[in-house]
Amino acid sequence: MALLQNTPLLAALFAIFFAQFVKIPIHFLLTKKMDWKLMTSTGGMPSSHSAAVSALTTAIAYEVGLDSPLFAVSAIFAVIVMFDATGIRYQAGQQALIINQMRVDFQTFVTEVKGWPQKDGQQKIMELKTLLGHKPSEVFAGSVTGILISVVTYSFIV
Repeated sequence: MALLQNTPLLAALFAIFFAQFVKIPIHFLLTKKMDWKLMTSTGGMPSSHSAAVSALTTAIAYEVGLDSPLFAVSAIFAVIVMFDATGIRYQAGQQALIINQMRVDFQTFVTEVKGWPQKDGQQKIMELKTLLGHKPSEVFAGSVTGILISVVTYSFIV
């Protein structure tokens, strides 16, 4: 099957899985808590998006060279993905933090001032997801991870 011989694709997919998996021990070292949900979550250290596009771009450089139009497309794609991860998605997560706090404050206000009855005791407030994007250090770590995965793949495996 030709798909299984597509080294740039396999390197990028491996980079995603590796970056997602390594978030678990990193989180454990920092918090002393195992959180297996990190395997499928966005955000965190390292960025799996950055690892994937960096691995893909590096693998394409190995396959077709730095002067290839395919490498140019991949490099620009990687820059856009990493910029989005640190910019737009990170800011959306920061906004979600503030909105979540505003919702809690409003619920407290309604409960204390108006004395409105609660259904089944304290109602659970659905929080917005706040870990959407990445800090620049997380994107950098992800891109280095992806580059190293492709370099190792092409140096020792292919």
